[in-house]
Amino acid sequence: MEIRRAHAGDVEGLAAQMKAVVDEGRWLRTESDRTEEELAEMWRSRLEKGHIIYVLERGDRIVGEINIDPTEAQGVHALGMCILAEFRGQGWGRRMVEAALDEAQAREIRKVELEVFPDNGRAIALYVSLGFEVEGIRRDHYARLDGSVRSAVLMARLLSNEG
Repeated sequence: MEIRRAHAGDVEGLAAQMKAVVDEGRWLRTESDRTEEELAEMWRSRLEKGHIIYVLERGDRIVGEINIDPTEAQGVHALGMCILAEFRGQGWGRRMVEAALDEAQAREIRKVELEVFPDNGRAIALYVSLGFEVEGIRRDHYARLDGSVRSAVLMARLLSNEG
């Protein structure tokens, strides 16, 4: 297994692994009405814009990714991550977050934020252990295709005071 910077040749693999996690219908805000082609275009655009994107690769298969994208607030970027089910709970998420945060720090990004569904206790515990703090709750915020509404926990980590 290897964690490395993503490149243009990864967009189809990124889209395929993300689509698999999206189709679980549980962990990501993105929903299953997005095609792999649409997801590949999203990844292509992010790579062209120079966003921080790392992949978790096993052999020639992408099995996870992490991205840190700019937000509308200057110096604040948003973290997103997903890993295929069979590779979760093995410490790869921690390693990916550490790699992405190292690059964010090098780029002098001031703050990294994220949203996580409240029932994703494993992810929340990981983020807390990596220095993220809960900043709030978006109650009943995301309307889902199935008619349900999901809340999200807002978490963030300040990077500006780190050396």
